[in-house]
Amino acid sequence: MATKIRLCRMGAKKNPFYRMIIADAKAPRDGKYIEQIGYYDPTKNPEVLNIDEEKALKWLSTGAQPSNTARSLLSKAGILAKFHESKN
Repeated sequence: MATKIRLCRMGAKKNPFYRMIIADAKAPRDGKYIEQIGYYDPTKNPEVLNIDEEKALKWLSTGAQPSNTARSLLSKAGILAKFHESKN
């Protein structure tokens, strides 16, 4: 099963926040997911980004592919840098 790290939209109309989830690549955006590893709230000032580093590193090491947006958020949190350091 191919897994993806991606965002799941939550919240009210014009007031979104996102959960960062691990899901099967074929699952719908807001559908069933395997595990939640964090959340992102762009409506707050400053933006709120909270990611469980251990879970994210575990899933990256098992082969989960992040979406473009998830990749930029993981990079902003410093998790991708730690993942690439541990690979070498």
